[in-house]
Amino acid sequence: MSDVFERGTDGPKVIVVGVDGSDTSLRAASYAAGLARRQHSRLVVVHVRTGFPPMAGLVPGSAAVAAETATEVSAELERMVVDGAAHIGIPVEFHSVRGDPFAELTRLADSLLADAVVVGASEQAGHRLVGSIAVRLVRSGRWPVTVVP
Repeated sequence: MSDVFERGTDGPKVIVVGVDGSDTSLRAASYAAGLARRQHSRLVVVHVRTGFPPMAGLVPGSAAVAAETATEVSAELERMVVDGAAHIGIPVEFHSVRGDPFAELTRLADSLLADAVVVGASEQAGHRLVGSIAVRLVRSGRWPVTVVP
């Protein structure tokens, strides 16, 4: 018998899901919530704010408006997540962080010893060529990654 910690041996205990408000990310959150309910897992929802729009610094006061809008979007996502989780009777943690989505999802999944990561498929055409966050997560090979269309 080994004393080495092994993830996922009895089903996922920690499921991390990334949300950005897009339809695919909200479907990913629903899928992850159902999985967490069925598996009695800890659900951690992560919203990564990527920064200001490119034009935010060109108009006086626009950076403050952009920051306020980002805060409002994050608060609305948190409300939706908490209400949805309460409706199906599961506990949920919501994290709102600023940075690169791939880096922040990776950092949180690693620090929480996640057994699974769930994300929505990218809706941006350019990601077919350059690679989406989902593709980068899969390539990192650290956890099972479910990509929800």
